[in-house]
Amino acid sequence: MSSDPKRMIKIARESGDAAAAAPLDLGERVRALRKAKGWTLEQAAGQAGLARSTLSKIENGQMSPTYDALKKLALGLAISVPQLFTPAAQAQVSGRIVVTKSGEGQAHATATYEHELLAGALTKKQMLPYRATIRARDLAEFNGWVRHEGEEFLYVLTGVVRLYTEFYEPVELRRGDSAYYDASMGHNVISLSEEDATLLWVTSLV
Repeated sequence: MSSDPKRMIKIARESGDAAAAAPLDLGERVRALRKAKGWTLEQAAGQAGLARSTLSKIENGQMSPTYDALKKLALGLAISVPQLFTPAAQAQVSGRIVVTKSGEGQAHATATYEHELLAGALTKKQMLPYRATIRARDLAEFNGWVRHEGEEFLYVLTGVVRLYTEFYEPVELRRGDSAYYDASMGHNVISLSEEDATLLWVTSLV
């Protein structure tokens, strides 16, 4: 990763913190669960054995459902009652997507690497993907090992690189080769190509 990976990870996490989730709203949760199944109010009400008007009032926060109604809702949605109170991000497909066109990622350059951060507009990511250009040609160009939290995956797009890790012998990787490793273990990458090698790098944020 970069010579300052903690800074990049911090940026990604802070962007997620800025969009921190509000306290769970039962009506919004029920609506999200219904829409995730592609059901109309009528369809969901039928599945749960509730009147359409009752379900509508629950979704709009106009009534507090009884426990019996909650059980019917959960049964109709094929989940448990506690899952009605579980944030959607933990239990449901979010449907999020962001597209980064070639060359339009956020640039983060250092003396050894040049990064193009991908999916930069997406908050609360669990992964930090980026395209890296490897400028370093010698391990001596680094100020010690790069190490940070999480796990990391790299895939060689062009050129030839040498991956150095704290506990293993260096390994040479060519186009199409990949490596997955514990990022808290010291690591550095240099280019062996005449031209700067390029990588797809993905770092976990959890």
